[in-house]
Amino acid sequence: MTWSIEFIPILPPAVMAAATIAVLIVAALLLWRNQRGAMLRVLALGFILLALANPNLLRQDRQKLSNIVAVVADVSTSQTLGNRKQRLEHLRRELGERLAALPDVEVRLLETRKAEAANREETAVFGALAAGLSDIPPDRLAGVILLTDGQIHDAPDKPESLGIDAPVHTLITGSPGERDNRVEVVSAPRFGLVNTDQFAEVRVERHGTPADPNAPARLRIHRQNEPVEEITATFGETVRIRFPFRHAGQTIMEVELEPEPGELTLVNNRAVIQAEGVRENLRVLLVSGEPHAGERTWRNLLRSDASVDLVHFTILRPPEKQDGTPINQLSLIAFPTRELFSEKLHEFDLIIFDRYQRRGVLPLIYLDNVARFVEAGGAVLVAAGADYASPYSLSRTPLADVLPARPTGQVIEKPFRPRLTEAGLKHPVTSGLPGAGGPGKPPSWGRWFRNIEATAINGDVVMTGADGAPLLVLSRQGEGRVAVLLSDHAWLWARGYDGGGPHVDLLRRLSHWLMKEPDLEEEWLRASSNGNQLIIERRSMQDAVGDAEITMPSGEKRTIALQKAEGGLWRAVVDTQESGVHRVAMEGLSAIALVGQINSKEFAQVVATDEHVKGVASATRGGIFWMGAGANERDLPRVVMTQGSSRFHGETWMGLRDRDPHLVLGVEYQPLYAGFAALALLLGMMALTWYREGR
Repeated sequence: MTWSIEFIPILPPAVMAAATIAVLIVAALLLWRNQRGAMLRVLALGFILLALANPNLLRQDRQKLSNIVAVVADVSTSQTLGNRKQRLEHLRRELGERLAALPDVEVRLLETRKAEAANREETAVFGALAAGLSDIPPDRLAGVILLTDGQIHDAPDKPESLGIDAPVHTLITGSPGERDNRVEVVSAPRFGLVNTDQFAEVRVERHGTPADPNAPARLRIHRQNEPVEEITATFGETVRIRFPFRHAGQTIMEVELEPEPGELTLVNNRAVIQAEGVRENLRVLLVSGEPHAGERTWRNLLRSDASVDLVHFTILRPPEKQDGTPINQLSLIAFPTRELFSEKLHEFDLIIFDRYQRRGVLPLIYLDNVARFVEAGGAVLVAAGADYASPYSLSRTPLADVLPARPTGQVIEKPFRPRLTEAGLKHPVTSGLPGAGGPGKPPSWGRWFRNIEATAINGDVVMTGADGAPLLVLSRQGEGRVAVLLSDHAWLWARGYDGGGPHVDLLRRLSHWLMKEPDLEEEWLRASSNGNQLIIERRSMQDAVGDAEITMPSGEKRTIALQKAEGGLWRAVVDTQESGVHRVAMEGLSAIALVGQINSKEFAQVVATDEHVKGVASATRGGIFWMGAGANERDLPRVVMTQGSSRFHGETWMGLRDRDPHLVLGVEYQPLYAGFAALALLLGMMALTWYREGR
């Protein structure tokens, strides 16, 4: 319960102000002239003014509330460096005990969001403070204490925008003498064409007091499948580094700075650059021996592929066709055999012979060029019809040296549904085709009606047709690849006959496998990441694979067994707490993956600083205290509750503002100058004044 006097004027404030001024003026004149009874007149006027002011005795029933102190602990990744984590826990524990000993103080313990929860690597101290104070009345906040290394990424440019009317103190968990070196990526390519070199720019920086100011920066460059390159640079200098793209897909390069003694951390001594290798448009030459229903299927498929440049010729007038029409009256384009199969053959990635038969259009020397083109790394696909079983078959030309299927001369014409073989269930061209069925379960595809009987002499038979005869044979020849599709009825699937089938998936995978698409290799090893998990995938045509060896960023090696997944895939998921490049090797294959954010903002600056909190401390009259390290370790400053003071910190103490918060439960007003008592007092003063002046 508290008592106080409160004035409740009878007249409006403007009138009361005017009346007060008038009374003061009259009183001044009376006293200046020294007239008889001047003091009594002044007192009478004062009592009249007091009556108009209407004083009341105010009684309040209050419930005292506690002051609130917010303690924000920075638990970001940089707080794990050196002894900061232990110091943070010690300060948090001791500070909690000292605040608990203060009377009428409520402590609100807050933490910054961790990187895993926030999905980003940065320190948001003031974001955590704003969230923690959202339900606190401003007049109950006695102060804020920050426990941090000073590396804060959301410090306000204008401290007054925080809206905090209480001191904000900062206890810095680091030491002014810390030092650290780091590598920063200035610029890097996002993609590059395969078999080209791009350039990345990195800068090496030094923070704090170096052990040897004249020591140069030594960098090691790790590139995929290349020897380690070592270069020397100057701290503060931007270095240009070659970034090669040798394959399609993700390409990773790592830049490592040689450590110096006394560095806070070595995590930021590494920078990882990721980019995508992009292949130029693949060039395909499609040669159709004659017009037929399946020709349009191949043409539409290849023309709809944005990564393919298609050149298509259909032989409409073979040399043996003589009908007497003069050459100058024909609208046909002569087949440029010499230009395509001699001069520019090496510019193509894939040649497709669609129901082509040897009828004198291509001399045998050009078909021999095609065979050597395959051996040198090119690709050939034979989409065979009845022509493949005829005496004019491509299997009776120099191209036979690279073809994996030899025809028997028979054409099987009966309805059948293509089926995947044991190898086809694992091969990336056919694995996982929709509607493929499985062991003991027939496919749901539509039927075909023609199968060229042939014997597979090498390669993999991934699909069979009528009576179990080979239907699709894939083979590697020298540096190149060859495929033979022993039917010309794939177009039935495209037309939706008998339910159709996955012609787009099959034919597109087939053409891209021939053009060496990395995703369609039979044997590969990949590593990727998801948060703090390393995902290892292995595709193989083998029935079993060995264990994978993982080299962690710290150099530690681990061995993990892969579990069989769908088709020819094996997979393993490994939890890791190390951020950086993880290297995986098994059975002669290797892969690398980046886990975590090694180039994160959190590790860009790790040396303790007070630069980011100076503005807030100055605006709120808070203090900054370096808690030191090692021999400079200092005790926690005393915590003092102050009231009516304009100073909130000293060399060994930090103050909190006592807001005297309370909750009013009841109010009672008792007039002090009203009714008959006030009237009697006024009349008495007037009578006394009249009496004094009458003498």
